[in-house]
Amino acid sequence: MADEAGPEAKGFDLARLLAERGAERYELHARHLNHQLPRMLHTIGFDKVYERAEGAYFWDADGDDYLDMLAGFGVMGLGRHHPVVRKALHDVLDAGLADLTRFDCPPLPGLLAEKLLSHTPHLDRVFFGNSGTEAVETALKFARYATGRPRVLYCTHSFHGLTTGSLSVNGEPGFQDGFAPLLPDTAIPMGDLGALERELGKGDVAALIVEPIQGHGVHIAPPGYLAAAQDLLHRHKALLICDEVQTGLGRTGEFFAYQHETGVEPDLVTVSKALSGGYVPVSATLGKEWIFKKVYSSMDRVLVHSASFGSNAQAMAAGLATLSVMEDERVVENARVTGDLLRTRLAALTDRYEMLHEVRGRGLMIGIEFGRPRSLKLRSGWAMLQAARRGLFAQMVVVPLLQRHRILTQVSGDHLEVIKLIPPLIIGEREVDRFVDAFADVMDDAHKGSGLMWDFGRTLIRQAVGNR
Repeated sequence: MADEAGPEAKGFDLARLLAERGAERYELHARHLNHQLPRMLHTIGFDKVYERAEGAYFWDADGDDYLDMLAGFGVMGLGRHHPVVRKALHDVLDAGLADLTRFDCPPLPGLLAEKLLSHTPHLDRVFFGNSGTEAVETALKFARYATGRPRVLYCTHSFHGLTTGSLSVNGEPGFQDGFAPLLPDTAIPMGDLGALERELGKGDVAALIVEPIQGHGVHIAPPGYLAAAQDLLHRHKALLICDEVQTGLGRTGEFFAYQHETGVEPDLVTVSKALSGGYVPVSATLGKEWIFKKVYSSMDRVLVHSASFGSNAQAMAAGLATLSVMEDERVVENARVTGDLLRTRLAALTDRYEMLHEVRGRGLMIGIEFGRPRSLKLRSGWAMLQAARRGLFAQMVVVPLLQRHRILTQVSGDHLEVIKLIPPLIIGEREVDRFVDAFADVMDDAHKGSGLMWDFGRTLIRQAVGNR
């Protein structure tokens, strides 16, 4: 056997590969992947190089820490590299399991399904996939098949994914442009029970899919809406699908966000993101017994809906470890308490800053909305930004939070003057203090009406105009 020691060793060496070519990261992405991403990151000054991460923090090559208030768009519910999840993955790899044979019933999927269903006892069965959009696709298929009806209702400004089925129930037209024809689904305003009843009266509706809190803009379903919608749907023999891909697993201070409202028992619930523990893509579609039994009605239909990597051992281990940590470390309670603290302290600033319009949300899913100022000096700058492109002021706030205070945030959606905070659910008072102090500093600067922030705003305006 050849000597494998020394610089000329053959074979794959991940550490060596990263050491040799890690500095090419942005060039590689621009050349081989989505070329607009590095361009966008460079434009807004987000083209950082992060060397490592742990919990709610990143570190760069200089050893400076960055507070993560984005959590990978909600994926990193436990923060990065939680030791319990890491150990579970090491253990499942070391076990050398006979995984994905396709013709056996391994224990881990059943155990994870059992644990998930314990948090929503009115549901009975689980389908495991790989992503949030796949969980939504599953729910759409199951609802259509179980009811025998073709059309699904969804809410304006919703987001349920970007594959063709989930794109058909995406409430933001910008994501749908150029991808028609889509499925014959119909948008209705969230909270409008009259619109829901009118569509149900047509007799062809399989389900309503709804986020209890919309990620786009962080809008909470009006009090009583989910329960009333559920009643209307069931009277018309249609189903309620709650999309908990982002809001589920403690994000809002309850295990599922629909549980904030009494009497709501969805027929199907979609889960993903935080269930991964931040490591292995995984999703789950939870549903009622009769729906699953209708879809899988005979042995001939045993594989009528499946996923090649669904229920793989690594994903199941990550999910089980994640749920264990959530119980042991009281993560849901922490999200509720810390979220209340953060939201209260931010809301207290609305009287201090005239461009801070509203702070809303639940748990650690918080929207900070900006609006037109009262004073003449600030109104002119605001109008300049709005004329170029709505959403530029929020981006003006996001950039100095990163550049000046090393805090990662992002706007809540295109053309929105809203910053969405979805940090790891493990943050505490220290992180709240850091964010609120930094946010106040940036808002102080913004309300001067001049300076570096507004210079950057003019750069954003030029970029926006150039893209037209």
